[in-house]
Amino acid sequence: MTISLDSLTERLLDAARKAGAEAADALAVRGTSQTIDLRKGSLEQAERAEGTEIGLRVLFGGRQACVSASDISDRTITALAERAVAMAREAPEDPYAGLADPSQIARGWDLAALDLTDPTPEPDAATLESDCRRVEAAAMAVSGITQVEATAGYSAREMHLAATNGFSGGYGRTSRSLTAVAFTGQGTGMERDWAGESRTFQADLPAAEGIGALAAERALARLGATKPVTGTYPVLFDERIASSLIGHLLSAVNGAAIARGASWLRDALGQQVLPTGLSVIEDPHRPRIGSSRPFDGEGLPTQRRAIVQDGILTGWTLDLATARKLGMQSTANAARGTSSPPSPATSNIDLSPGDRTLDDLIRDMGTGLLVTSMIGSTINPTTGDYSRGAAGFWVEGGVILHPVNECTIAGNLRDMLLRLIPANDARAHLSTRVPSCLIDGLTIAGA
Repeated sequence: MTISLDSLTERLLDAARKAGAEAADALAVRGTSQTIDLRKGSLEQAERAEGTEIGLRVLFGGRQACVSASDISDRTITALAERAVAMAREAPEDPYAGLADPSQIARGWDLAALDLTDPTPEPDAATLESDCRRVEAAAMAVSGITQVEATAGYSAREMHLAATNGFSGGYGRTSRSLTAVAFTGQGTGMERDWAGESRTFQADLPAAEGIGALAAERALARLGATKPVTGTYPVLFDERIASSLIGHLLSAVNGAAIARGASWLRDALGQQVLPTGLSVIEDPHRPRIGSSRPFDGEGLPTQRRAIVQDGILTGWTLDLATARKLGMQSTANAARGTSSPPSPATSNIDLSPGDRTLDDLIRDMGTGLLVTSMIGSTINPTTGDYSRGAAGFWVEGGVILHPVNECTIAGNLRDMLLRLIPANDARAHLSTRVPSCLIDGLTIAGA
């Protein structure tokens, strides 16, 4: 008989109370996942995982400790609680640690509106392998492709969180994915690129043939890449990697970084950080999106909020501890696992789209670099100094001339983001929807 996750969390809380904890919260997670890998036409790997994990956090005033296990027997749960209490008694005091006040916790939510779980049956291994072979065949049908690696996967996961402050709630997620990596050329002239899709509902996943063909097209476009010239030019970040720019902004406004004073935006609250007219919106309630959630990792109700409104930074991303340290209110952004305490994290993010297409921005940028992939990262979290390896296409006179690689782009994020011009090509199904973005005046180090 399958034990319900809510009963597991109640058993953990009861054990914590008996062990002497002043307060506690418990997390139970159950999941299954299946992955099929195909390489050079042969089945390379078939994996399946099933399991249940439990985690317990206990608190004594400002002291806390977290423990976790994959065994859900009564003996293990009792030992887990006793160990957590013993650890908490020896832990350093943190005046900001603690559960939410009962008046803060979520009391009701509409899971049906979020539509996070696909009710259709889990695909079997043969179905996933068939997807891999279809995506491989589509890529290999393109002249010039020498090899394909394909991966198909499925996962279903459910969680339940409960705490001694009265909160109790849970939800599940499903995901189906298909990815192709296509290779072309030989030896030092070999190039590769990829395409992939992931959806909450299996019926929403695009056809394997389109994924394979796109991977092949992207790989062939990279043949004959050379280093670009060194200088200062406009750089257009393709939609596939543009979200990293907003990711750096989100890291800089994370309450943990702000509380440490280790952020290049630590003094920017209420100031302009993006061009006028652009906003960064978090919406945890988008249906059929894998990062949506009705409550956060501390049981607070999530809600739509503007992190940047009309170019102005309006607030930090906070959990309870960082909010208390900064003298603010939590933004219900706590995230956690079974073995760690909560920490601030965002869910679904949107950057305001522009009114031009990617082709329009290529035409308007004149001479510069269209970046389609990036490697490595040197980001100074305190100053915002930015340097990353890049590859893509060289543009002259608004026309793509040839592929480029082995170059570095550099600038300062505070200045870069103030010059950001977005396109209108963000894909609707992504959790983080950021269109292609053009930034002028970046340093390119190439030949």
